[in-house]
Amino acid sequence: MTLPRTPSFRLDGRRALVAGASSGIGSACAVALAEQGAAVTLCARREGELERLAAEMAQEGLPVDVLALDITDIEAVKAALAALPAFDILVNSAGLARHSAAIDTTPEDFDAVSTLNFRAAYFLTRTIAARLMTEGRPGSLINISSQMAHVGGIDRAVYAATKHALEGMTKSMAIEWGPHGIRVNTIAPTFIRTPLTEQTFANPERAAWVRSKIKLGRLGDVTDIMGAVAFLASDAASLVTGTSLLIDGGWTAD
Repeated sequence: MTLPRTPSFRLDGRRALVAGASSGIGSACAVALAEQGAAVTLCARREGELERLAAEMAQEGLPVDVLALDITDIEAVKAALAALPAFDILVNSAGLARHSAAIDTTPEDFDAVSTLNFRAAYFLTRTIAARLMTEGRPGSLINISSQMAHVGGIDRAVYAATKHALEGMTKSMAIEWGPHGIRVNTIAPTFIRTPLTEQTFANPERAAWVRSKIKLGRLGDVTDIMGAVAFLASDAASLVTGTSLLIDGGWTAD
């Protein structure tokens, strides 16, 4: 009998684009992929923050490239990516939250959140996939979603709507691009301590609500995402597509 062997999590020889890499979950994902051997390009609007992260990673033996880019500018994204070699891996962690009661939602907040969380994600994923298909290459495309893509939440009608849309997009793209060997998935975290969530944790009532919903009894940390992104990017997840990997501490188990 020949024993089966666990597929490798290594990403040597693969190129990865991490959008929203300047802080929080995005920077943690970039580190996770680089640790597994991927050639990582850090992408975000804030070039200074990207350069600081790149310098810190280089000190740890994880050299990366930097691409200052606003992913809501679809034509600029197409031009920038056309000038670079194809990316085998996409992790899109760019996101925006403007929380309010649904009755108080302004058109400006609706448009801002929708433009980044859904529209930009859609066309960035499509652009990466189109290049892979042109070159006949497989790939793993990952968007950072949210547990709010599976449930509702207080003051989160717009945010949850964009994340539900992201999940529908993922399933449809996975169906279309599966024959090309391109896998499309999301990672759906619970509340992770990042600058984006500070507004929630600063409100004692909201912070208590969050803790009451997480069955494991603690808030998430960016390190909770790192193993998941390395898995989905690698051959260990070669049969995983069109799905959402929930890292929610049991929030959605109810």
